[in-house]
Amino acid sequence: MKFMMMHKTDAYYEKGGKPSKDLIAGVGKMVGDAVRSGRLLAGDGLGPSAQGVRLKFAGGKRTVIPGPLAGGNELVAGFTVMRVRSLDEAIDWASRFAAVVGDAEIDVRPANEPWDIGLGEKPAGLTTRRYIAMHKADSSSEAGAQPTQLEMAAMEKLIGEMTKAGVLLATASLEPSSRAVRLRNFGGRETLVDGPFAESKELVGGFAIIELDSRQEAIDWARRYVDVLGEVELDIRPVVGYSTFGK
Repeated sequence: MKFMMMHKTDAYYEKGGKPSKDLIAGVGKMVGDAVRSGRLLAGDGLGPSAQGVRLKFAGGKRTVIPGPLAGGNELVAGFTVMRVRSLDEAIDWASRFAAVVGDAEIDVRPANEPWDIGLGEKPAGLTTRRYIAMHKADSSSEAGAQPTQLEMAAMEKLIGEMTKAGVLLATASLEPSSRAVRLRNFGGRETLVDGPFAESKELVGGFAIIELDSRQEAIDWARRYVDVLGEVELDIRPVVGYSTFGK
């Protein structure tokens, strides 16, 4: 079973704050353990929302809201990772995704690279960067509705075009939040809350996708995550589909 551990950000990172050396070391050890176990499939931190946009699609009309973004409906139904030349190009691809699924809300934000958090220098001549498009949940996705055959065919066509263009890196779809659990750690107190979640107001700060044997094992891994991050809210979401396409 695949699970996404998705933690929320806070004001410090939204203002462009960098992780401490202790936090980097702790995350590095945790990631190293997950890699050596063969269980880690993916993981990324997101840049401040000031570097991204929110796209709202309704009735065939697109509204672009530049960051910084306010927390609203932050319950994620799926995401796409792409490597493109600019935010505008990422917006164009996300808009084509919305043309397939209809009314939608999508946040597009940059993925943190090592040099963004003070680890090394940006490679000379690099003209692209990774962006993550997060498709928000709605009543349909929360009910577990499946795409129609026409939608599936259109999505396969779009994935083929993105792959041919060399921009698509990964996609993932999440189970409804009714199958999730939320782990909160504040004031030295741990709280576990079973889904469904009516809302999630805090912006996503990062995620990891891990292959595990059970929900309980996912909770145990999430506790390790929390031990490193400190006071944080973290959602544990079963992943229904995860595919990679390139580097």
